[in-house]
Formats: sequence, C-alpha cells, structure tokens
Amino acid sequence: MKRVVARLWRSIRGPLQWRILWCVNAKFMVGVTGVVRDDAGRVLLLRHRLWPPDRAWGLPTGFALKGEEFPHTVVREVKEETGLDVEPCRLVRLLSGYRLRLEVAYEASYVGGTLKIDDFEILEARWCDPDALPEGLQESHRQLIAGISSA
Repeated sequence: MKRVVARLWRSIRGPLQWRILWCVNAKFMVGVTGVVRDDAGRVLLLRHRLWPPDRAWGLPTGFALKGEEFPHTVVREVKEETGLDVEPCRLVRLLSGYRLRLEVAYEASYVGGTLKIDDFEILEARWCDPDALPEGLQESHRQLIAGISSA
C-alpha cells in the first residue's frame, strides 16, 4: 500500500501536490517577539492596551505579515509600537502548539531612535533591569528574559 501511495504522490507533482498539502495540514499565524536590550542590558517592556489588564506587560510582539522574514517582523513591530530602531540578533525560541499559532522570538539590540509609543496599542514603555521586572509581565516573556540574561 505504501508503495502505491508513493507512486501516486510522485505522479501528481506540482500544484496539485501543494493543494493537497494545503488541505491536510494545519495553517498557522506566526507571532514574533523581540527581546530588545540596550547597551546597559536593560530590556524594553511595553504595557499593552489590548492585553488582559492583569497581564498587560510584555515584550514587543506582533504577527508576521505574509512573506515577511521573521527578523524583519521584530524590526517592524518595535518601530511601529515604540518608534525605536533595533537590530535582530539570534533566534531564541521557536514553538508551536498554541492553537494555530507559531511563536518565534529573537534577541534584538537597540540601535537608535526616539521613544514615541503607538497609543492605540501601547499604554506605556519602559526600559527595565532584568532583576526588576514589573508585576503583570507575561510569564512566557519573563522566561525569555531570564533565559537570555543567563546565557
């Protein structure tokens, strides 16, 4: 049976294979997070307007656009939310399993710009020492900060 399926699969190469794969596989949104640090090692945290009030603090985060490279998503989201310029560095998390969302996180370095928050999405932005993080910080973001600062 496996040989028959393999022969059939090889015989339908091209667009039909892609349509079949599209129908039988999960589709994911990609959430991209940036762990942005300045020269002093402080991390950029944002209080998000659209997140639950008891968990409103977190790292700069957003969804990748179709066809967008994930490091560019970090650069774009930080710029949109804060006006700051960052340079993406190493990939620090790639995780699936939360419904139909893939989570990607990168370290990023602050390289310039003036802080000007997008007041539609963001209530407040602040640079925090990794040892003095605010209450209401997303637990997954706390873990990202701890993992990077101990590396």
